[in-house]
Amino acid sequence: MDRLTAWVGERFETEVFEPYLGKSFPAEDSFLLGEVALFSFVVLVITGTYLGLFYIPSIESVTYHGSVVRYQGQELPGAFASVLQLTYDVPFGMFVRRFHHWAAHVFVASIALHMLRVFFTGAYRKPREANWAVGVVLAALAMLAAYTGYSLPFDEFATTATSIGFNLASSIPLIGDFLAQLVFGGDYPTNTSIPRLYFLHVFLVPLLIAGFIALHMAILVHQKHTEAAREDDVETSRGTVERDDGDVVIGLPAVPNQTAVSAVVFFLTVATTSLLAGFLPVHNVAEYGPYDPASTPAVIMPDWFLMWVYGFLKLWPTWLNFSVAGLHFSPEFLAGVGLSGLVFLAVFAWPFVRPQERSVHFTADPLARPIATAVGVAGVLMVMIASIAGMNNLLANLLGVGTGPVNTALTIAIFVWPTAGAFATYYALRGDDPADRTVDQRPADD
Repeated sequence: MDRLTAWVGERFETEVFEPYLGKSFPAEDSFLLGEVALFSFVVLVITGTYLGLFYIPSIESVTYHGSVVRYQGQELPGAFASVLQLTYDVPFGMFVRRFHHWAAHVFVASIALHMLRVFFTGAYRKPREANWAVGVVLAALAMLAAYTGYSLPFDEFATTATSIGFNLASSIPLIGDFLAQLVFGGDYPTNTSIPRLYFLHVFLVPLLIAGFIALHMAILVHQKHTEAAREDDVETSRGTVERDDGDVVIGLPAVPNQTAVSAVVFFLTVATTSLLAGFLPVHNVAEYGPYDPASTPAVIMPDWFLMWVYGFLKLWPTWLNFSVAGLHFSPEFLAGVGLSGLVFLAVFAWPFVRPQERSVHFTADPLARPIATAVGVAGVLMVMIASIAGMNNLLANLLGVGTGPVNTALTIAIFVWPTAGAFATYYALRGDDPADRTVDQRPADD
């Protein structure tokens, strides 16, 4: 470490680099979820670059000559034909495509778990509200990246599912038509739809994600990691650190310890994603066939991380719509844009709803934060029930009933269960002995 610092100091400005080489990271596994998200994004960029070498962002007809006998010699949309080609004829094409697919799922899942960890431990509190807001934007961008890539194969299933997003965008009063024209090139799908979504997927959205990741990391380095509350004073090589001293992080130095840990996390992320890619199939474009406007697949639904938005659409009563001052507020807008937008807004604004006067360095015990934990439990339950609602047809088939009774039960559940879960959590945690809580774990810090 000293030799590396000396080497850097001779060639660069030591006062700029030395603080970061010795920066401490808390030695807690749950704090590594952010790194899993970062490494998943790296995998997405690498695999996406490989796939982009063979993909044709066009729906103009081409004659297919490849390994899939079913489509041999047929005129197919260029995008669909190129996905068939890279899946079945390009070396490692199927594996890389699966790798890219599962890396996207791991990326979104790790961001979600990371945000849940930050929320329930109160790591978003002052002075870290801004970085929480950056993280919420990153979560939205991750979903947008997945959505824009979903339509690129231009098969019947993906194109029909993507049209749900087009309907939501076009339903926005005043700017809906402009937004649909800007993103989808008009009435989806058109000749410009795939090139525009491709541009968003491979350039603009990844660029925004990279920028917000850099901002997220810069704020983190400047403000220091949060860490779990210490039980007692800690003896270090540089002296004694008091248990309430938030100016010093007790953990692993960035170089070489944390770098080694990060390397292990990177290879575990790659190995896990590779395992998923090797054994679990992805979207079978050959089975669905190219987009056919005269046909609709029997089952249409988005990926799991957008299923809750789809669930809002399914549960919202079709009769509940209105017009104000010549502007029509359709069910698609009220449920798909308005309601889901309110969820994101609530998550974004939570640190600012209950602002604190003092800064907090240490994370808190979720069991000692009844209000915040109750709100978090209610939010998780609501998203889970809404996600189930997005699969209401599958649930109805499983139960042997129509979707009407299922929707009625789920509509009741989406109001009752989150409310009941919140009250049960709050009153259960309020029963803790306040004398056993540390300064950073009192309910007032919710």
